[in-house]
Amino acid sequence: MIGTKLDKGQGLGNQLFCYVTARAIAAERGTGFGTAGQKYFVHNIHDDSGMYFMDIDLGEEITDEAAEKMKRFDDADDRIYLGTSAHDLEHGIYVSGADDSIHEVEDDTLLYGNLQAESYFSRYMDEIPGWLKVKPEYDTHEYTADDLCIIHMRCGDYRNEPSLFLERRYWLNGIRNMRAINPDMRFLIITDEVSNAHKVLPEIEAITNDIGRDYAIIKNARYLLLSNSSFAVFPAMTSTELKCAIAPKYWARYNVSDGYWASEQNIYSFLTYQDKKGKLWSAEECRAELDRYKVSSLTYKSVGIKPAGLKLLIQKLRSKAIYYRYYLGRIVMSVLRRIHIK
Repeated sequence: MIGTKLDKGQGLGNQLFCYVTARAIAAERGTGFGTAGQKYFVHNIHDDSGMYFMDIDLGEEITDEAAEKMKRFDDADDRIYLGTSAHDLEHGIYVSGADDSIHEVEDDTLLYGNLQAESYFSRYMDEIPGWLKVKPEYDTHEYTADDLCIIHMRCGDYRNEPSLFLERRYWLNGIRNMRAINPDMRFLIITDEVSNAHKVLPEIEAITNDIGRDYAIIKNARYLLLSNSSFAVFPAMTSTELKCAIAPKYWARYNVSDGYWASEQNIYSFLTYQDKKGKLWSAEECRAELDRYKVSSLTYKSVGIKPAGLKLLIQKLRSKAIYYRYYLGRIVMSVLRRIHIK
C-alpha cells in the first residue's frame, strides 16, 4: 500500500494535493491506496465542516500505529533563507521542484511533504475529476458566464503577511488583462473576509460562502483571477468550463521574489501567470526563465544556507523594512478610502 497522512495543520487545498498525489503514485506503482489521519480531512486549521460536498474515496484507513511501521518518503524540501519576512529568515522559503524519485517508491510507503508538483499526478488527469467529484446537490453554475470573472481573494491568514498578501495592483492588472479578453467583463470576488476584500477592491462586489460553494463556483467559472492559494488549484484544474485562469507569478512570493518560485512545484500547465508589471506568462515560459535563473542567480546558490554575521543583520533590516512599508501602505490606502480617493 502507498498512502499519505492528513494533518490538522493542513488546509483543504494542501490535503487534496496529498490525497491526489498519493492515490496517483499508488495507481502508478500498482499498489493499494490508503490514508492516515482521515479524521482530520476538512477538520483542520481553516475549516471544521468535514467533507460534505464531495464523495471522496480516501482508500483504506491507516491507523496511527500502522503508519509508524510503514516506510516514509519525504518530498524535496529546498529552502532559501532571506529577509523577506521574519518567517522566511527563520524557516526559509520553500522553493523545491518535483522530486522524480517519488515515482520509484516501494509498497508499504507513506508520502509526506508538499506533494504539489503536476508531474506527480499528470498521468491521471482524466481520472482526477472523478476522484474529486462534487455532489450534484452542491454543484452550481450560477456564476458560469462568458462575461464574468471570478476573483478568488484570500485574506484571513494572509492579510498580515507582506510577502504573501496580494495588494491592489495585482488585482487591477488582472482586471485589465481580463478586459483585454472581453471589454464587458464583469467581476465578482469570493473570499474568506468580505470586509478586507472591500479594502483592497472596494469597487467590486464581494461575497463569502461555505467551503463547498466556493469550490463549486471556482470549478464552474469560465474566467478566474486567482490568489496564491492551493485551495483553488484542483477546482480550476478539473473544470470543464474554464477558458482562462490568471495566477500570481512566483506564487507564494509574488511580492518579493527576484526570480525564484515558492515553490517551483506550483507552476501548472493550465494556468497563466501574471508578473508585477501585469505581463502574462505561460507555464512553459515560467519554467524556462526559472531554469536560467537557477544558473545565474546568487540567491539560488544559497539554497539551504542560513545567513550569519553581517549578512544576517542585513536580512533582518530588510525584513523590518518590508514589514513597515507594507503597513504604511495599508495606512495610506485606509486614508484614501476615507476621503473617497481610489
